[in-house]
Amino acid sequence: MKRPHYFDQVLETARLIPEGRVSTYGAIADFLALGSARMVGWAMKNSFKYEDIVPAHRVVNSKGELSGRNAFGHPDMMAELLRSEGVEVENNKVVNFKDLFWHPQEIYN
Repeated sequence: MKRPHYFDQVLETARLIPEGRVSTYGAIADFLALGSARMVGWAMKNSFKYEDIVPAHRVVNSKGELSGRNAFGHPDMMAELLRSEGVEVENNKVVNFKDLFWHPQEIYN
């Protein structure tokens, strides 16, 4: 099954998120000029259908909440993956979100 081209762009961008940092659906959408954080969310949710290795756990909503956690098979898996990288998570939200936030534009700085 061939996936939409924007899926490839989203997944490539997600692979750039450094370990121990997080980005948002909106930041990726802005960077790729997709116009919609929902499109990024859809691509991330469907990334599990492909054999690509994508750090989908590093993509959270604009408040730092683990809104995609149910796509991981177990609702605690996303938080556990983040914790394994040193990201503190409480009540399904990244602690110190503003400090850990990574915007894809940073690859050009």
